[in-house]
Amino acid sequence: MEFGWTTEQLQYRARVRAALDELLPDDWDETYVPESYASDLQIEFSREFCAKLAERGLLVPHWPVEYGGCGQPDWDHFILGEEMKAAGEPRGPQYMNVNWIGPTLMRYGTEAQKAQHVKGIASGKVIWCQGFSEPNAGTDLAALRTRAERTGDHYVINGSKIWTSYARKADWCFLLARTGASRKDISIFLLPMDSPGISVTSFPGLIKPGHLNEVFFTDVEVPVENRVGEEGQAWEIITHALSYERVGVPRYHVGLEALKLAIEQLKAEGRYDDPIIRSRAGMIAAKFEGARMLTYLVVDQRVKRMPPSTDANLSRIWSLDAVAELMNFLVEFVPDCLAGGDKLLEDYYRINIPAGVTGGTNEIQLDLVAQRGLGLPRGA
Repeated sequence: MEFGWTTEQLQYRARVRAALDELLPDDWDETYVPESYASDLQIEFSREFCAKLAERGLLVPHWPVEYGGCGQPDWDHFILGEEMKAAGEPRGPQYMNVNWIGPTLMRYGTEAQKAQHVKGIASGKVIWCQGFSEPNAGTDLAALRTRAERTGDHYVINGSKIWTSYARKADWCFLLARTGASRKDISIFLLPMDSPGISVTSFPGLIKPGHLNEVFFTDVEVPVENRVGEEGQAWEIITHALSYERVGVPRYHVGLEALKLAIEQLKAEGRYDDPIIRSRAGMIAAKFEGARMLTYLVVDQRVKRMPPSTDANLSRIWSLDAVAELMNFLVEFVPDCLAGGDKLLEDYYRINIPAGVTGGTNEIQLDLVAQRGLGLPRGA
């Protein structure tokens, strides 16, 4: 199969690149990219940058006009995501708002929630964090322990979340909490991060500062109208949301750029003639291209309004396999670049350390493919 972009899509990509050239500061690569999406610097920059994208119709071009979008095809949004990722993702944490929180609220939110939050996201000025993982549950959502007990017209939330990127500066949290006794009695709440009873503690790790936070909820009250959908409906809603999230980050696009930088370094050192290095690089490039085609398949299904399938899980699995191969390649053949020798390669490596965990581990993805795609029974 030969995949090719239309003339209109190529023109749109050029428009996005022109906007990046105009809006990014001259020291973007040197000052901002080495920080992280979760740094104070990039989070605050994202409010300014995304607001300017919104003014140009480039933040949520694929959203309906009534929600602040331009009604353009999903492909345009995906082209936008590729270019943003290749540029170092200047949308910062707001890639998440645009990719799946907004679309999820369009489908499952009340009219009041849509008016407040979907349009807020479309303005480019609102920061969200994702309250999913927990200390004793990891990415196994069925094992979460944070509880929301209903008392009259509000819920009282107690518990904690971990690995909550952007939590220190976020305005809102898309929170999962248990509302019943069974494993799947889980509900979703839209929680203001300045609510009394919320505290955030950051901790260090291998990845860049700002991503690793633990959030504690002590008798936090949230109105019933802040619940998304019905009680216990979280599984249906999250399945829909994650079908967007799993293809929302074009890892193949920036991965190929990182591979190109590594090859240029190897050529400069006179080492790229080594057949082992060349074959490894070729294998990694092929894997990223395979990930690209799988991702395009999922986007095409979305454009055609087909129901979600395990193709999104397969796309993520294949993409992360390519990322892991590239990270091993960098450590083996250009380790000096990861220790201050090349800021962009070091940044790529550190950002992707948790790639196999965020959004659900590969083991979870494989289980989903086995059960939902192949119809295999759940293991004991």
